[in-house]
Amino acid sequence: MNLREFSCACYNSILFFFVLQVRELRFLDWNSMSFTVNSGQCLGLSGQSGSGKTLLLRAIADLDLNHGEVSIRDKKRSSFSGPNWRKKIGYLPAESKWWHSLVGQHFDNTENFSPEDFGFSNASIIESEVDKLSSGEKQRLALARLLSGLPEVLLLDEPTANLDPHNTNLVEGLVNDYRNKHGAAVIWVAHNESQLVRVSQTRLLMKNKSLLSYEN
Repeated sequence: MNLREFSCACYNSILFFFVLQVRELRFLDWNSMSFTVNSGQCLGLSGQSGSGKTLLLRAIADLDLNHGEVSIRDKKRSSFSGPNWRKKIGYLPAESKWWHSLVGQHFDNTENFSPEDFGFSNASIIESEVDKLSSGEKQRLALARLLSGLPEVLLLDEPTANLDPHNTNLVEGLVNDYRNKHGAAVIWVAHNESQLVRVSQTRLLMKNKSLLSYEN
């Protein structure tokens, strides 16, 4: 292998390794933030209520006004249309959104959805009325809807907040399996420190309108 081939191989490896790259991202009056999330890695994000965790996720997803550069595998956000960017970036809000009466109407593709994997014994859950679901059922179905689109990045805002211990473990396992299988980058927001120890490989802390390493 000559030097040029070696350089290209190394460059391609780096692009694959760094799935999500955030550079000098700013929103409102928060300080600029820069970090990367690697292929198959989960970054745990903690901080007090109101510290800006949700604002950061929404800025990455380009749902609110922000400035800076965000890239997926070295492709800048500005090169995507809004809808295509949000297909690459899977954002799961703390309160899942439902705009049709039936569950199945919210899925573009049900081929990647197995009800049993998400703890549903009844395969017809996809035909259920949204208004008749519990908050925990909505939470799991919102994750199923998100993963069915095969995003490269998962932005998870308190994804197990409404779940009992059994389903919390279920969701943790599903996300872990997904990121390992697809090489996805994950940002997991939680107040539960013990959960972040379980699910994440690296940690960041939101404090004083800044993003800090967890050790700080």
